[in-house]
Amino acid sequence: MPHMYILECADGSYYTGSTKNLEQRLWQHQNGLGAKHTAKRLPVRVIYCEFFEHVADAFYREKQVQGWSRKKKQALIAGDTNLLHRLAECQNESHYRLTSASLSQLLNHSHNQPPKAP
Repeated sequence: MPHMYILECADGSYYTGSTKNLEQRLWQHQNGLGAKHTAKRLPVRVIYCEFFEHVADAFYREKQVQGWSRKKKQALIAGDTNLLHRLAECQNESHYRLTSASLSQLLNHSHNQPPKAP
Protein backbone atom coordinates (compact mmCIF):
# COMPACT_ATOMS: atom_id res chain seq x y z
CA MET A 1 0.00 0.00 0.00
CA PRO A 2 1.44 3.43 -0.96
CA HIS A 3 2.41 5.82 1.83
CA MET A 4 3.55 9.39 2.27
CA TYR A 5 5.73 9.60 5.35
CA ILE A 6 7.72 12.04 7.44
CA LEU A 7 10.87 10.91 9.21
CA GLU A 8 12.57 12.69 12.06
CA CYS A 9 16.34 12.43 11.81
CA ALA A 10 18.83 12.26 14.69
CA ASP A 11 19.57 15.99 14.28
CA GLY A 12 15.86 16.87 14.53
CA SER A 13 15.43 17.61 10.82
CA TYR A 14 12.52 16.18 8.85
CA TYR A 15 12.57 14.09 5.69
CA THR A 16 9.38 13.67 3.65
CA GLY A 17 9.05 10.78 1.21
CA SER A 18 6.66 8.32 -0.39
CA THR A 19 6.90 4.60 -1.03
CA LYS A 20 4.96 1.46 -1.88
CA ASN A 21 6.51 -0.43 1.06
CA LEU A 22 7.07 1.65 4.19
CA GLU A 23 8.74 -1.12 6.20
CA GLN A 24 11.30 -1.79 3.46
CA ARG A 25 11.90 1.90 2.83
CA LEU A 26 12.44 2.59 6.54
CA TRP A 27 14.98 -0.27 6.63
CA GLN A 28 16.79 1.34 3.67
CA HIS A 29 16.87 4.71 5.44
CA GLN A 30 18.09 3.17 8.71
CA ASN A 31 20.91 1.37 6.89
CA GLY A 32 22.16 4.39 4.95
CA LEU A 33 20.63 3.21 1.68
CA GLY A 34 17.87 5.80 1.55
CA ALA A 35 18.23 9.46 0.68
CA LYS A 36 21.50 11.32 1.22
CA HIS A 37 19.75 13.55 3.75
CA THR A 38 18.84 10.65 6.02
CA ALA A 39 22.07 8.70 5.48
CA LYS A 40 24.00 11.54 7.13
CA ARG A 41 21.53 11.91 10.02
CA LEU A 42 20.98 8.41 11.41
CA PRO A 43 19.05 7.07 13.14
CA VAL A 44 15.67 8.12 11.79
CA ARG A 45 12.15 7.35 12.94
CA VAL A 46 8.72 7.58 11.33
CA ILE A 47 6.74 10.34 13.00
CA TYR A 48 3.89 10.63 10.51
CA CYS A 49 2.41 8.70 7.61
CA GLU A 50 -0.66 8.68 5.39
CA PHE A 51 -2.00 5.76 3.34
CA PHE A 52 -3.15 6.01 -0.29
CA GLU A 53 -4.82 3.78 -2.85
CA HIS A 54 -2.50 4.86 -5.66
CA VAL A 55 1.25 5.53 -5.81
CA ALA A 56 0.64 8.73 -7.79
CA ASP A 57 -1.49 10.13 -4.95
CA ALA A 58 1.21 9.38 -2.35
CA PHE A 59 3.84 10.99 -4.57
CA TYR A 60 1.67 14.08 -5.12
CA ARG A 61 1.14 14.43 -1.36
CA GLU A 62 4.89 14.00 -0.76
CA LYS A 63 5.66 16.90 -3.10
CA GLN A 64 2.95 19.02 -1.51
CA VAL A 65 4.24 18.47 2.05
CA GLN A 66 7.88 18.90 1.00
CA GLY A 67 7.05 22.48 0.08
CA TRP A 68 5.69 23.26 3.54
CA SER A 69 7.45 25.09 6.34
CA ARG A 70 8.65 23.17 9.39
CA LYS A 71 5.86 24.75 11.46
CA LYS A 72 3.23 23.58 9.00
CA LYS A 73 4.68 20.04 9.03
CA GLN A 74 4.61 20.10 12.84
CA ALA A 75 0.93 21.08 12.77
CA LEU A 76 0.22 18.16 10.40
CA ILE A 77 2.15 15.74 12.63
CA ALA A 78 0.31 17.00 15.73
CA GLY A 79 -3.06 16.78 13.96
CA ASP A 80 -3.69 20.47 14.68
CA THR A 81 -6.02 21.31 11.79
CA ASN A 82 -6.75 24.81 13.11
CA LEU A 83 -3.06 25.73 13.10
CA LEU A 84 -2.59 24.00 9.76
CA HIS A 85 -5.30 26.18 8.21
CA ARG A 86 -3.82 29.36 9.72
CA LEU A 87 -0.36 28.47 8.41
CA ALA A 88 -1.85 27.82 4.97
CA GLU A 89 -3.04 31.44 4.74
CA CYS A 90 -1.08 33.98 2.76
CA GLN A 91 1.85 35.13 4.88
CA ASN A 92 3.14 38.09 2.86
CA GLU A 93 3.31 41.59 4.31
CA SER A 94 0.45 43.04 2.26
CA HIS A 95 -1.88 40.33 3.59
CA TYR A 96 -1.40 41.58 7.15
CA ARG A 97 -1.59 45.28 6.27
CA LEU A 98 -4.80 44.94 4.30
CA THR A 99 -7.32 44.02 6.99
CA SER A 100 -11.04 43.97 6.31
CA ALA A 101 -11.41 47.41 7.98
CA SER A 102 -8.71 48.99 5.85
CA LEU A 103 -10.10 47.28 2.75
CA SER A 104 -13.55 48.70 3.51
CA GLN A 105 -12.04 52.16 4.04
CA LEU A 106 -10.11 51.87 0.78
CA LEU A 107 -13.23 50.85 -1.16
CA ASN A 108 -15.38 53.62 0.36
CA HIS A 109 -12.67 56.19 -0.33
CA SER A 110 -12.42 55.20 -3.99
CA HIS A 111 -16.21 55.55 -4.45
CA ASN A 112 -16.23 59.03 -2.90
CA GLN A 113 -13.55 60.40 -5.24
CA PRO A 114 -14.72 62.86 -7.89
CA PRO A 115 -14.09 61.69 -11.46
CA LYS A 116 -10.72 62.77 -12.86
CA ALA A 117 -10.72 65.43 -15.57
CA PRO A 118 -9.69 64.16 -19.04
